[in-house]
Amino acid sequence: MAADAQRAGLEATAAPWAQPGRDVASALGTGPDGLSEAEAQARLDAFGPNELPEERGAGLLRLAGRQFASPLIAILLVAAAVAAALGQLVDAVVIALALLINAVIGFVEETRAERSMAAIRRIVPGLALVVRDGRERSCAPRLLVPGDVVVVREGMRVPADCRVLRAAALAVDESALTGESEPVGKDAAPATADAPIADRPSMLLLGSLVTRGHGRAVVTATGSDTEIGRLAGRMRGIARVPTPLEERMARFARLIAGAVLAVCAAGLAVGLVRGEPFADVGIAVVALAVAAIPEGLPIVLTVALAISMQRMARRRVVVRRLAAVETLGSCTAIGSDKTGTLTMNRMEVRVVEADGASWEPGDEVSAAVRRALVAAALCNDASAVAADDGYETTGDPTEAALLVAAARAGLDRDALDEERPRLAEVPFEAERRTMLTINRVGDRVVAYLKGAPEAVLERCAEGPDGGPLDRAAAHDHAEALAAQGMRVIATAERHLDGAPERAATAERAGGFRLLGLHGMIDPPRPGARAAVAGCREAGIRVAMLTGDHAATARAIAEQLAIAGPDARVVTGAEIDRMDADGLRLAAAEAAVFARVSPQHKLAIVEALRDQGQVVAVTGDGVNDAAALRAADIGVAMGRGGTDVAREAADIVLLDDDFESIVAAVEEGRVAFANVRKTAFYLVTTGIAAILVVLGAVAGRLDAPLLPAQLIWMNVVTNGIQDVALAFEPAEGDELHERPRPRGEGIVSRLLWERAVVLGAVMAVGTLGLFLWELHAGSGLERARTVALTTMVLFSAFHLGNARSERRSAFATSPLANRLLLVGTVGALGVHVAAMHLGPTRRVLGLEPLDPPTWLAMALVASTVVVAGELHKRLRRP
Repeated sequence: MAADAQRAGLEATAAPWAQPGRDVASALGTGPDGLSEAEAQARLDAFGPNELPEERGAGLLRLAGRQFASPLIAILLVAAAVAAALGQLVDAVVIALALLINAVIGFVEETRAERSMAAIRRIVPGLALVVRDGRERSCAPRLLVPGDVVVVREGMRVPADCRVLRAAALAVDESALTGESEPVGKDAAPATADAPIADRPSMLLLGSLVTRGHGRAVVTATGSDTEIGRLAGRMRGIARVPTPLEERMARFARLIAGAVLAVCAAGLAVGLVRGEPFADVGIAVVALAVAAIPEGLPIVLTVALAISMQRMARRRVVVRRLAAVETLGSCTAIGSDKTGTLTMNRMEVRVVEADGASWEPGDEVSAAVRRALVAAALCNDASAVAADDGYETTGDPTEAALLVAAARAGLDRDALDEERPRLAEVPFEAERRTMLTINRVGDRVVAYLKGAPEAVLERCAEGPDGGPLDRAAAHDHAEALAAQGMRVIATAERHLDGAPERAATAERAGGFRLLGLHGMIDPPRPGARAAVAGCREAGIRVAMLTGDHAATARAIAEQLAIAGPDARVVTGAEIDRMDADGLRLAAAEAAVFARVSPQHKLAIVEALRDQGQVVAVTGDGVNDAAALRAADIGVAMGRGGTDVAREAADIVLLDDDFESIVAAVEEGRVAFANVRKTAFYLVTTGIAAILVVLGAVAGRLDAPLLPAQLIWMNVVTNGIQDVALAFEPAEGDELHERPRPRGEGIVSRLLWERAVVLGAVMAVGTLGLFLWELHAGSGLERARTVALTTMVLFSAFHLGNARSERRSAFATSPLANRLLLVGTVGALGVHVAAMHLGPTRRVLGLEPLDPPTWLAMALVASTVVVAGELHKRLRRP
């Protein structure tokens, strides 16, 4: 078929699930013998390979450029350029070095994250079975084209989107695409044209796993045209939202820029009005600009996030973007997928009810329960092998769960097969909803039956005790288990008369004895309940977003304490009927959303963000990708998750442990707290420097601090200490605090107030000693040395104020952050050395000072601690 005719065929099969399989194959120009090799090659040339376009990671140049995208960095670049233009080459070089250090740290950390992501991307090529020229053969999935006829069998991945032509007991696991935790039966019967993805039994979707049976299907879409491809395309079309930290830094940079312009304009105006020489005024203005800009903050921001990033990496958490570290700390709501995220994504028998007895794994096994489990193990095609961490299973998840339950009850499947060999079987089919095996037990022949309770009960005449079956009571028991979110399987047996080869009619004949009801569920992950409780204690609301059924979602939500037994469950169908206000209300109030599609998840995330919430989304499936991308922070599962989900996320949990989210929240809050401490520290010293310069201009004094001296203080002496502040350990109460409001700045209003008060104290002390030296007859160079050194000492003492927003400086041990202690001593040592070394003395205009002067400066500088303690007592947050 020519390419244009083939495209017409694809258009004619816009809803292949709603058309007879024969018509779909005909429209695609294929038949039972499949395509010819020549036609397949022509279509491959026309439509391209069956691959999803991989989202390329950030290149090295892009990563490098990203380090200079911050507004604060832009301000510093302008400051360096102005300094160079005014001939202050020392100032320009120092600022440039600060920018380079910041860029190198950020570049190294983000490239490390990209390498970690590359290591966990899994490409599982496998092989597809395709019919071409009438013969079955193996084929790389990337070579499949629309119109190919493929064969699918148990254990295989579906290689493309396909319309079922023929199926025998076929079931697939579509949990990665739909969130449905149970395998879905497939057959060739058409569905309705408006059926959602989860309700199209005639379709096989790329990436789903065949758990039972076999069949043939015709490929209807490949690559980007598949359901998973379209989801991935929509996800990549969603722009990443700026993180709260990026928003705060942008606001902070605008505030600093405005302050710089205002202060410089004021200083310039005052100087010119008074008739000061322009050169002197220019030096003062440059000094004001340098004093107002916290040159060390971008470095500290990068270091603080990088430290948390490395701590999280040790906990098996990969952070793809530095700013994402802090976002979880600001998070107010988490929308979590259920299957594979909150739960194990495997079925597990929780209870067996037999002859009035109720058994749970670990309990003593009664004779009635044993008979039910024997039937479940023999009428079973799965396998389970004991492993260090449980059982390794293959086959249908439901059958595997029954087999594991039997093993935990002490039954050996191999021994049972030897004692009771299988003679015949009737495989499971979706229409009958049962499976039957015929086994020889000693000199008797026994039929074992398992399946949906209503289907099994129809064929039963006796109860577990051998008496007449109370069918209504059995139905009630089954419904009670189902109401708890369990999938229920019934088992039964019948002793047969006659030769086993005639026993295939036994199922239709009925007369079975009900043995038991087996309730199973996809169990919550260990620690998930504690993690949810930890999130709640941290002020974070957790909601479940799942494609699974409402009863199952409610049961898991209740087990995890996400919602109570009577909590409202909002379904996707209800969301479709809601207007924008109704959706916002539901998103704010409901904690469980069931039978939701990727579009529904995306709408819920956007509704929460519209209310000012900082939203995190966790997930592992393709159906989670759009919401992961649109959220403030996306958290994907690294081990069991899909590639598309990982590419959409900002953070990847390598161990798939939901508990890691709580640890990440704590790390994020510690990172932000350290950024805030440093910003407060730098803003305070900046305000002090501005007030010193403005005080000198107002008093018609010589400049107490030169631009080079201010840069020396900001970048070299303070720079050593502020970087060390980024290593502050957790204070211990981070998870007991409420999340920060989205509009709250890097520096809170209370800390701005404290910074002004303490900055004034520092400025008064510095100007006082500067004037004292001048009045004592000292030269200008000595007076400036005293002023600069006093500011350096003020900064060292002020570290005690900055280490905690609420606690006393005397309540935090200096040994808790050894790097800060060493950094403070080191910064003072560097400054003392600069006062004695010839090159730095000439560049900075310094001279050595005597011990009495040092004592006076230290006493004055210590007053900032007294002022800080008073403010903490009088103005508590």
